[in-house]
Amino acid sequence: MSPSGGIQEGLMNYLITGGTGFIGKHLVRELLQRPRVGKVYLLVRKGSKQKFNILKAELGKPGEKLVAVTGDLTRKRLGIAPKMRQELDGAIDHVFHLAAVYDLEADIDAQWTANVDGTRNAVQLANEIGARRFHHMSSIAAAGLYPGVFREDMFEEAMELDHPYFRTKHDAEAVVRQECDIPWRVYRPGIVVGHSETGEMDKVDGPYYFFKGIQKMRSLLPSWMPTLGIEGSRINLVPVDYVAAATVHIAHKPKLDGRAFHLTEPKPRRIGEILNLFAEAAHAPKMTMRFDARMFSFVPASVRNAVSMLPPVRRIVNQVLGDLGLPRDILRFVNYPTRFDNRDAEEALKGSGIKVPRLEDYAWRLWDYWERHLDPDLFIDRSLKGHVGGEVVVVTGASSGIGKATALMMAEAGARVVLVARSEEGLKETQAHIEELGGEAHSYPCDLTDLDACDALIDDIVADLGGICVLVNNAGRSIRRSIAHSYDRFHDFERTMQLNYFGSLRLIMRCLPHMTAAGAGQFVNISSIGVLSNAPRFSAYVASKAALDAFSRCASSEFSDTGVAFTTVNMPLVRTPMIAPTKIYDHVPTISPEEAADMVRQAVIHRPQRIATRLGVFAQVLHAVAPKVSEIVMNSAFRMFPDSAGRKGVDAGQTRASQEQIAFASLMRGIHW
Repeated sequence: MSPSGGIQEGLMNYLITGGTGFIGKHLVRELLQRPRVGKVYLLVRKGSKQKFNILKAELGKPGEKLVAVTGDLTRKRLGIAPKMRQELDGAIDHVFHLAAVYDLEADIDAQWTANVDGTRNAVQLANEIGARRFHHMSSIAAAGLYPGVFREDMFEEAMELDHPYFRTKHDAEAVVRQECDIPWRVYRPGIVVGHSETGEMDKVDGPYYFFKGIQKMRSLLPSWMPTLGIEGSRINLVPVDYVAAATVHIAHKPKLDGRAFHLTEPKPRRIGEILNLFAEAAHAPKMTMRFDARMFSFVPASVRNAVSMLPPVRRIVNQVLGDLGLPRDILRFVNYPTRFDNRDAEEALKGSGIKVPRLEDYAWRLWDYWERHLDPDLFIDRSLKGHVGGEVVVVTGASSGIGKATALMMAEAGARVVLVARSEEGLKETQAHIEELGGEAHSYPCDLTDLDACDALIDDIVADLGGICVLVNNAGRSIRRSIAHSYDRFHDFERTMQLNYFGSLRLIMRCLPHMTAAGAGQFVNISSIGVLSNAPRFSAYVASKAALDAFSRCASSEFSDTGVAFTTVNMPLVRTPMIAPTKIYDHVPTISPEEAADMVRQAVIHRPQRIATRLGVFAQVLHAVAPKVSEIVMNSAFRMFPDSAGRKGVDAGQTRASQEQIAFASLMRGIHW
């Protein structure tokens, strides 16, 4: 027994800062697997003792060797009490300094305090207690934006250290080199990602910033569709288990003091290749055509900076980055210029079996863990109640179909639902159903083709119930008739436009002053997949819905900064009373009103500009890039399906679909024919 309090001679003892952090936890596990491990002291802040207890419990019996040392990285001598410093004095073989801010978005003060001052405090303590060796976890960021190959024996050569993270990691390493009186070693890992065997990661960082964009592409497009993307520079990724294992192995090898080791991928991949590996893991479309961002380097930096500072450009960039969850600084690293030579690290690891695993072998694990544990959408209020509970929600066409299902859903979420339709009897049925379920509903019969009545409706609702939170423009009229059979039926176009466009528009215009004054509100306009696919026989209906879609896009541009949102839902074919007269629809795929209401739910929760099915988006893209092909597909469908019964020049009509028609409708699921 030594006089320092129960430390056994012949065993190796360790002091670790950041031991409960992401890299630290894995490094502790690696240490505890080594022979001759005595005590492992972990610096723990007063408020973080729970993290220590969790780690100790996870480790089981080996965790009994852990000892919590209360302290603070930002204080001299790490804020460790004199009694504990006395126990550590002369007893520590290795100090591992891992505690730091690993965050591109953190401000300069926070990074300087933790990364530079924290390292100085750790070095000071190690010097005073006579530790035998000091190990510093640095980063490839210490090289700055060095143009070319950065070797392990290079340090002062670092360039372009203006970014706070680069500067503080470089200066922290300088503290070790200049102020550490005991033997030291420095480790510079690449961008650390999750565990190669479990996928475990503790935060969104590095390539994870792009995962939300990949996920959105997966939801919009089929996996086989080629897309455009960036090629970018080579980015160095290493899994946390490799970093921990390599650090521990090198730390215990003799005759390596005073050196830095690059824990990096010997053959790093370009950004485009990396993103495609994750796209494959996510079953999302790959970036088949990738352009090299360096092609824009011919534009003078002064011009690029001037353009980027224009208010519209800044807002667009910020909006896109915000939607994808990307930090603004990420754009600086698309053309990252530095490559890292890691020959010294590889030589030190020779014969150990420790090497960087291939990204393609574990990318799926990283994706799976992110989607299950780190996806930002997991932490937002995904309940409809959190968005409409106690609020006034107006649903037009609420007596049946999509409107009724939406009204029931809103009431179940705690909204004060306003039911609007021509049929007072139908409204009363919906209201009674809601009240039976314990919800709140108010019926306001109204003919929405009467524009004065639309104005009075909104005025009455606001006077009776207060401001409107969400207006769901669902009421509509559909006419299935080919143009050749509509020459003498111009009123069909007038009737659909009057209700589907002018009626909805009048309600929106009357609501907007109230919503803008309140700084909040949303219009959910129920449109059609036909607007995206240009479905034949629905020219009157599609034109009226397209008009409302176009208005919403223009209005979104005007009201984007007011808190008022416009969302268009391009519904596929829904089994409602509206389609009942077309008997052939009894035999083709449709969705239920409840499934349609769920699309409205997503619209209210996420407030996007558009919600559409993959097929709808594909139809729109096809028409944009190959309009003639789209036209031929639609014309083939037009010739395949008959007009509805009762139309001019049409007999009793086809009531059952042929096998060919069913197969085609299944392929084009949800499109109106």
